[in-house]
Amino acid sequence: MGFDLDMTLIDSRPGIEATLTELSRQTGVHIDAELVANRLGPTLETELGEWYPAEDVVPAADRYRQLYVELGVPGTTLLPGAQDAVAAVREVGGRTLVVTAKYEPNAVLCLAHVGLEVDHVFGWLYGPAKGAKLAEHGAEVYVGDTPPDMTGAHVADAVAVAVTTGPHTSDELVDAGAHVVLGSLVEFRPWFREWFRDWASSR
Repeated sequence: MGFDLDMTLIDSRPGIEATLTELSRQTGVHIDAELVANRLGPTLETELGEWYPAEDVVPAADRYRQLYVELGVPGTTLLPGAQDAVAAVREVGGRTLVVTAKYEPNAVLCLAHVGLEVDHVFGWLYGPAKGAKLAEHGAEVYVGDTPPDMTGAHVADAVAVAVTTGPHTSDELVDAGAHVVLGSLVEFRPWFREWFRDWASSR
């Protein structure tokens, strides 16, 4: 069972906004940190390319990831239902994978900060690359909050489960290929229980 991280399992917006604000101060480049934090989905380099000249994107991204340890991780909270969703998978003997575009060491730090234990964490993966990693580990389901997450699920031939806790509407996620749309992970357990019963009976 695969999960995205930002705005699926955790609310990382306050930490991201704080980190971008400090990056802007240090580099002297204006970044609308609130805007960025509320449209999470693109890779960091893609987002920073909106604010920095091309030659400065990589150094800015490197500095952001350094600052994130101090400013971003403490600003992270667990989204409602996340702990229970992971528990529901574990209760039936399933493995939980976090597959995220986030820098992997920082993803691990965020999960530790909110006290959420998963079996594997894979970072720096986006869209189809998420799907390749999910397929490698035999994931049957992938839960995410963005259209590229739905793409990843389809690449892995997994059930694409969307949550609307991120920046995208239900309609946008369905258009991107979501098989199921949940308002949040609070709704995950009853859906998963039914899906697992059908899945297990078909094996």
